[in-house]
Amino acid sequence: MGYSLLTLLLLTAVGLLIRERRRSARKVNFLLDAVQSGDYAFKFREDGPSYRRIGINAALNRIAEILKQARTEAIEREKYYELIINQVDTGIIVADDRGNVYQCNREALRLLGLERLTHTKQLQRIDEGVEKAIADIRPGEKARATFLNERGNVDLSIRASQAELKGKQVRIIVVNDWGSEMDDNQMESWNKLIRVLTHEIMNTVTPITSLSEALLDKTADGEVKNGLEVIHTTSRELMGFVENYRRLTHLPTPHPEPFYVEPFLERMSRTVPAGTAISVSVSQPDLMVYADEGLIAHVVTNLLKNAVQAIGADGHIWLTARIDEQEAVMIDVSNDGPLIPADVAAHIFVPFFTTKPDGSGIGLSVSRQIMKLSGGTLTLKSDAKRHRTTFELTFL
Repeated sequence: MGYSLLTLLLLTAVGLLIRERRRSARKVNFLLDAVQSGDYAFKFREDGPSYRRIGINAALNRIAEILKQARTEAIEREKYYELIINQVDTGIIVADDRGNVYQCNREALRLLGLERLTHTKQLQRIDEGVEKAIADIRPGEKARATFLNERGNVDLSIRASQAELKGKQVRIIVVNDWGSEMDDNQMESWNKLIRVLTHEIMNTVTPITSLSEALLDKTADGEVKNGLEVIHTTSRELMGFVENYRRLTHLPTPHPEPFYVEPFLERMSRTVPAGTAISVSVSQPDLMVYADEGLIAHVVTNLLKNAVQAIGADGHIWLTARIDEQEAVMIDVSNDGPLIPADVAAHIFVPFFTTKPDGSGIGLSVSRQIMKLSGGTLTLKSDAKRHRTTFELTFL
């Protein structure tokens, strides 16, 4: 009978161990299932009659806390990397060979004119050529794609490289505005040329102006004096001409400070001639911009001057401001005057290009440079349906 009692006790102990082991296994499986689904709200009891059970529960809770902290750190790192990617001025798309898009930064969406991109097939809404170029490009290759949107012709430069993401081979596709790159190179070339020309012209003309002015005071009326007056007037006009163009290469350094957009636009609206129909609309009264207010006022003043000339006596001007989904502040200067032809719009920001008989062709070029120095952009948009021409200032 003693033997039977010992056997019974052993069997009971083994049964308890098996049940405890099964209970522990169920807890571990529950923990793994919860972690896999991202649920960290659970917590095993750490009080009760069984010391062993309390120890197991405490260990499982500690494991869950470590995993939760690791997951939180991973999410924070991912957000940090995403923030960095969204700050670069180059479009970045991460996609696999099936066209699934894992990452698409803010600049890529801006260049493509999309709010979001989850698959390369969505690019067909923009242009089939763009969709094919991005979907088919292989690592190490380069491509070009052109499409038309409200900004005019957009010429994209596309490059691709390869990387591994979570065990999968993906392509990192880099997208740039080829036209913007060309504009930067052209602007640098113009600046170098202007610096040389203004230096040489000023050195040559300044003595002529001074000498002709001195001789005019000592010369009696007659043909000689008339000739000196022509020389003096022409040289002064040439100096004014050169000084005007010198502004392209001597823009002041911006001193940015935050300022409210609504009172700024209200003040700008009062600079147009009396009787001009102009409206101001701001999406929210506390909308602010961090920039050099004086330089931005110069840009808006120039755009308003052009708008007044475009609308004539019966047109309307709109000053509007809003914030987009990427938290960039947008200020639009719109008018309902004649739309700018596409062939003119393609050159409108080129220095010295003008369609006005008395225009200098530097106003819009200087304005775009100011926006670039301010960390923003200036673009032209034409809306044929509403018959509006809009110059959009974007502050990233």
